[in-house]
Amino acid sequence: MSNIVIVESKNDAIFMKAMVEKLNCDIEIEPPIYIDYESLEGLSETKLINTLKALEADIQKRDIEKIGIIIDIDNYSEAERLEFVNECIQQVFESETLSSTKQFIDIFGDNGTKAQLACYFTNVEGIGELETLLKAIKARESPHADCLNSWQTCIESQGKQIDRKGFDKFWVSIYLRYDTCSDKEEKQAGRKCSMSGFDYVMERKNDIWDWNNPALDDLKEFFKLFC
Repeated sequence: MSNIVIVESKNDAIFMKAMVEKLNCDIEIEPPIYIDYESLEGLSETKLINTLKALEADIQKRDIEKIGIIIDIDNYSEAERLEFVNECIQQVFESETLSSTKQFIDIFGDNGTKAQLACYFTNVEGIGELETLLKAIKARESPHADCLNSWQTCIESQGKQIDRKGFDKFWVSIYLRYDTCSDKEEKQAGRKCSMSGFDYVMERKNDIWDWNNPALDDLKEFFKLFC
């Protein structure tokens, strides 16, 4: 059987794969979780519907048993995000309605195929996205990134604003570039110390994140559904 998780971007997929690997290492689970990832490369109703349609056609061919959807909660409520996901699902499948995250519903395709589907919204305390989560689980001292708080205060004193989303992305980029980049890596900082090189970061130095941080507990519960 195959499990599929739909995520918003390549970096989301890279992080989720690392999360699953950590989960298998820290918890005795048989068999291990095997999950493929489908990237939306940006969230929209059309992209999610098209991805679900492609999976509906492939459920039997790829022997898909369980489908997960992980999207950012951003500044939406959980109810608003659930409504968005339910509307997309119902454009493709006959199904129950998702009433909460981390719970499977049965979905049925036009060709008689059947699978289970659950969703999760990346967040920290009900808001945010991947970078918000990364900021929350940093495991190294972060003097360079933390000084952005003073910069933000200065910006606001000039009558300017930077939204949370932009600030979190900036914080993570500084953390990667200046707080966790070795002298050797600095020679190739764009490839080894940035979100554009996130695959390198997660493969070679994922100890810069605290994988036991409580901010990851809900996400771990979601992936345990696929065991």
